[in-house]
Amino acid sequence: MPEDAFPSAAPVSGDVRSPGDGFPSRDPSTPGADTAGADTPGADTPGADTAGADTAGAAREALAGAQTVLVAALVAGGRAPSGFDRERLRVQEASLIAKRRRTVARLRPDLVTALGDAFAAEFHAYARGRPKPPGGSHADAHDFAARLRAAGRLPEPVVREPVAREPVVRGPAAGSRLWSILTRRGGGS
Repeated sequence: MPEDAFPSAAPVSGDVRSPGDGFPSRDPSTPGADTAGADTPGADTPGADTAGADTAGAAREALAGAQTVLVAALVAGGRAPSGFDRERLRVQEASLIAKRRRTVARLRPDLVTALGDAFAAEFHAYARGRPKPPGGSHADAHDFAARLRAAGRLPEPVVREPVAREPVVRGPAAGSRLWSILTRRGGGS
C-alpha cells in the first residue's frame, strides 16, 4: 500500500483540557490544577451540591427500578420493559434457563437419567417464571427434584444400607508393620 494513501496527521496545538473546565489537569504545575472545578459557576453557592445529589439520587432510583423490571423479565417471567425487544429478551431468558439446566444436570445426574429426553422440557417448565432460589444451584436442583417427586414423575429416593467394609489400619501401627515387612526381606540377618 502506498504511503500517500492516508492523509498526514494534523499537528495538535495546545492541551485538550483547559484549566478550570471541571476536569483535573494532568500537569500539577498547570495553573488551576489543584482547584479543578473551582471556576464552575455556583460551586461556592450554598446548597449547590445538594441539588445535584438529589438529581443523582433520583436517577439512581429510576435506574434501580428499571433494572428490577428487566431482571424480572429475564428470570421471573415478568413483562418486557418498554424499549426492549421482546424476542431478544425471550432468547436471553431461554439462555439463562439452559445455563441453570446444565448446572442442575451436573449436580443431579440421576434426574437426567430418570427423565431421559424429557429432562430439558421438564426443567424449562419448572424454571420459566421462577428465579433461582436463595440457596443457589443446589437449592435449585433440590426444588426441581421435589417438584418432580410431588408430580409423580420421580420415584421416592431409595435409602441404601451402608456396605460393610474391612477396617483399614492407619497410623503408626500400619507404618511399623510395613517397616518390619520391608526390613525382614532386605536384612536376611
